[in-house]
Amino acid sequence: MTFGEKIQKLRKEAGLSQEELSYQLRVSRQAVSKWERDLSHS
Repeated sequence: MTFGEKIQKLRKEAGLSQEELSYQLRVSRQAVSKWERDLSHS
């Protein structure tokens, strides 16, 4: 399981949208999307 797959799995288990997770982490929704697609690890 990749980093992105783990994030997406945990986010969905918590019942959060990418928007909600990004708000909690204080990052952009686009950043969460990139992480989940394994386009960025920073």
